[in-house]
Formats: sequence, structure tokens, C-alpha cells
Amino acid sequence: MSLAKKLIIQQAMKEIVELSDQTITLDRNEFLTTKGGVDTNVYYIESGSLRIFVLDDCKKQVVRFGYKASLIVLMDSFLTGKPSHLFIQAIKKTVLKVITKPQIENFLTTENNRNLWIKIFENLALQQMEREIDLLTNSPKERYERVLKRNPQLFQEIPNRHIANYLRMSAETLSRLKKP
Repeated sequence: MSLAKKLIIQQAMKEIVELSDQTITLDRNEFLTTKGGVDTNVYYIESGSLRIFVLDDCKKQVVRFGYKASLIVLMDSFLTGKPSHLFIQAIKKTVLKVITKPQIENFLTTENNRNLWIKIFENLALQQMEREIDLLTNSPKERYERVLKRNPQLFQEIPNRHIANYLRMSAETLSRLKKP
């Protein structure tokens, strides 16, 4: 991603976060949302980390992480207003700014703000597409290297067992790949 685009996304996030008038704190392992719930809020992570996962035959499959200075949202529920199949759980104590859908909708009344919001969603969609392609076409080593290159902060914020799950490999495989 170009520096200009990164700066635009950072500015957009800053403006979105400024809409918030509510802060919540989750303890380690506490759920923000559970399967079957409707959640149309966007959350800005002031501190801590979260994982979004789905249950697949009673096994948790991590699909996304959120950590300090990032946004997290149940995109399916946000866009449709319908129940989600996903869970959001705190990995460690986490402080979140809450931005409600009505606050977002009010923000979107100007064309400039709509363009900023589109940039945020485009970035989220592209990240998800890159991950899906990685899972379908790349070896465990390639997946690890691409995620490390794209997002080294992930390895600072998230425990290895969750990253291994996200990358669809065992914790032992991830540990072996991380060795120089």
C-alpha cells in the first residue's frame, strides 16, 4: 500500500474514532459478541487485542485479529443488520471506543467522509482477500512470511497459538518457521 493511501486511511480512522462517546473494557477471554448476535457497532482498539473466530465442528477458526490502534467490526452484521456467525473475544484486557452505526451514518452525510469510509472498507476487504488467497494457494512457510511482511505488529500483539490457528497450521509448525 502506498504511503499516501496509508495516510488517508489513518486520517479516516482518526475522524471515525472522534465520533465515539463511549468506551468499554473487556477482561481477558471476555466476549464482545457471540454467534447469533447482531452488532452494528465499529470498535477502535485503544489497548489490548481481540480475535474474531467462527466455530467449525466445535473447533475455533480465527478469521481476523484486532489490536491497538485498529478498527474491528462484524462486517456481516454491520452491513446487513442480521445475526452474525462470528464471535469476538478479548485475548487480553482490551479497551475499546464504540462507534455506533447511527454515528457512522451521520458521518457519511458529506461526500468527503463517504470517500474516507470507502477507503477503510476497501482496505479491510483487500486484507481479507489476500488472506483467503494465502490459505488456498500458499504453503505454511509462504503464509507465515507474507503475514510477517504485511503485518509484523501481529507477532508483537498476538500469542503464537492464535496466529497458528489464523494461519491454519499447528503451533509447532509456526514455532519451527519462526526459527532463523
